[in-house]
Amino acid sequence: MLLSKRRVEDFRKTILDFYAASGRSFPWRYGAGGEGDPAPDPWGVLVSEFMLQQTQTRRVLAYWERWMELWPGPAELAAADLGRVLKEWSGLGYNRRAKNLRECARLIAERHGGRVPGVPEELITLPGIGPYTAGAIACFAWNYPAVFIETNIRSTVIHFFFQDQAAVKDSELIPVLSQCLDRSNPRVWYWALMDYGAELKRVTKNPGRKSAGYVRQSRFEGSFRQIRGAVIRALSVKGPLDAPALRGELAKSVKDMAETDYYKALEVLERELMVAEEGGVYRIK
Repeated sequence: MLLSKRRVEDFRKTILDFYAASGRSFPWRYGAGGEGDPAPDPWGVLVSEFMLQQTQTRRVLAYWERWMELWPGPAELAAADLGRVLKEWSGLGYNRRAKNLRECARLIAERHGGRVPGVPEELITLPGIGPYTAGAIACFAWNYPAVFIETNIRSTVIHFFFQDQAAVKDSELIPVLSQCLDRSNPRVWYWALMDYGAELKRVTKNPGRKSAGYVRQSRFEGSFRQIRGAVIRALSVKGPLDAPALRGELAKSVKDMAETDYYKALEVLERELMVAEEGGVYRIK
């Protein structure tokens, strides 16, 4: 889709006017001086992007503030015990993100002098960072004009340019994003796109449902994801436990847990090097 200059300008004005009037405020968007400080802490940005993967913003806020107090830089997190890291992560879900974040911190401290890399090509080499996260960190931390897409950005672009189309592919959205990108201030532009998309979902049917990749999230209660998370939480809080004791802890929060799912979760967590077993006793690795 090739856009006229007028259409690009009208789209930018609509999005940026909305942001000026109704944009959201999050601490990872600003420096130590608050909203008047336009230079976010790159480490704080990286932490927020890890936490925001598949997790709603309102849940992330308190976790992010706590983490930044405990580990204000990569060196501090790299030196932290994994069990403590997973305990502080408990409740955010997808615990492998916490392990990847700690490993990221170690590599940034050792290979980059404690400085979060400024371009997607370097960021994507770090654990747990894919194309979207690499682009987002480079943009929000360093104002780098990356082209990337996530759920709220996707909803905004579909709403304005693909209303009459179903099964819209990201490969169709990327050229539109590239043409509309405000290269003079990409950081604020993407904040505005995200905030507009979040508002769309609040006031109307989510345009993102027209995306070819749209999948309704499966039920969490009793799921394999819940069992995995419960294992990590129990071992983080209680310390090493044998299999029967660990299962007893899980039974307090996971209803109707199948024995096969329980042992499969342990097997997968061992394979991912999240959990270790010795003599029938499990612990955080």
